[in-house]
Amino acid sequence: MYCPVGVIGTAPPPFLQLAGHPVRWRLLSELAQSDRRVGELCELASRRQNLVSYHLHRLRDGGLVSPRRSAADGRDTYYVLDLPRCGELLFTAGFSLHPGLAPAPRARRGRRSAVASVLFLCTGNSARSQMAEALCERVSGGAVRAVSAGSHPKPLHPNAVRVMRARGIDVAGRGSKHLSEFAGERFDYVISLCDRVREVCPDFPGRPELIHWSTADPAREPGSDDETLPAFERTADELRTRIEFLLEVIEHA
Repeated sequence: MYCPVGVIGTAPPPFLQLAGHPVRWRLLSELAQSDRRVGELCELASRRQNLVSYHLHRLRDGGLVSPRRSAADGRDTYYVLDLPRCGELLFTAGFSLHPGLAPAPRARRGRRSAVASVLFLCTGNSARSQMAEALCERVSGGAVRAVSAGSHPKPLHPNAVRVMRARGIDVAGRGSKHLSEFAGERFDYVISLCDRVREVCPDFPGRPELIHWSTADPAREPGSDDETLPAFERTADELRTRIEFLLEVIEHA
């Protein structure tokens, strides 16, 4: 039987070799849901810390995960999964097997009534959570009701307003809110964007899914508003990417 040269006998793509290990796949699966600390990953995967740390190191070397020092406790590190990178590598792996495995383009979402509710939390409710709320409303096209709050509310940061305005979203009139205002409300998802607020997040009725995105606070960057604007741009881009993946989860829930 004729076999095309280079198809039979070649090694699987590096992504499949890396992600195919059962422990690494479990770690990737957990990080796909929420950013986690090493101790949490050990507990979730039921593995010793030295083994989990070894596999995290392999995933870091492969460019799939990255560490972020906790803003709440500098001794802790959160691990963040690069979902877009995983998507690219999965596409490459599938295409290397057969061009027919290229993913079909996703249809655009139209505006419709809300099917899920999301609460975004950070410390000041002045930048990250406000930006996430606005982006979620816009990107979901009305499919998600999004609100935001903070543990220690501060006035809306002018750079948050500038960054959102550049994306066609006006948030200038929004006020900051304390998370206690939503203590009795039911949400499908409660997403903490700040390591500090994760430690003080109250319980919400209805057992919402708790997700943590360890997102750096652009407002803590040194310099003038003009000098720190790129940090706000990066935060907005990161939040939009995460929100697009969240909407896929909501769409299939």
